[in-house]
Amino acid sequence: MSRILVVEDQPNLLRSVTQALSEAGFESQAAACLQEAQTALQSSVDLIILDVMLPDGSGLDWLRSLRQNGNRTLVLMLTARDSVDDRITGLETGADDYMVKPFALNELIARVRALLRRDTRQPATVLTVEDMTLDLLNRNVRRGGTELDLPQRQFELLAYLMKHPGETVSRQMIAEHVWKESSATWTNVIEVQVNQLRKKLHLEGLPPVLHTVRGHGYRIGGEA
Repeated sequence: MSRILVVEDQPNLLRSVTQALSEAGFESQAAACLQEAQTALQSSVDLIILDVMLPDGSGLDWLRSLRQNGNRTLVLMLTARDSVDDRITGLETGADDYMVKPFALNELIARVRALLRRDTRQPATVLTVEDMTLDLLNRNVRRGGTELDLPQRQFELLAYLMKHPGETVSRQMIAEHVWKESSATWTNVIEVQVNQLRKKLHLEGLPPVLHTVRGHGYRIGGEA
């Protein structure tokens, strides 16, 4: 079941859209502001329905930040602005589709289905988050132009984190996807590996890029 995040500050519209998505067979999550949306991205989503004007900032600025941090989640923009220039701005910022308010809910559902259906993006072989790139094929990592020498397990750990930029990844998720184990006994091993990786990613003059989210896990990219 595809998971859709709806970011909209008008309560009635937010309720109507999430209800329509649920009735259409999608799992929907509501966010009334960008802060709630950022928290929701701690779990993976397949598509974001994003309003432009929100109480704590611009949806366009938030989308631009997502794209700059390597987040490639599908985004359908909602806005009351209907000029050609506004649509071009939204699409060039990184939106995959653009709808003008008011709109028919059945058209919104149709566009969501069309976006998910035509999502043919191939898994990236080069991952980029902020000033760091990781080449999955050639198995090398660069930060700020400096090549980093990582052992295999730390390379795999970093690759997994970079596939979820800006998202908090739990130790349990790391154990299952990197160590291929579900046992909690790996927690200390993971913590040691993360600390060693953090030291290697720390280069003079560059801000921290690997963050610990206390009580939840770890995150690559975004503010500390």
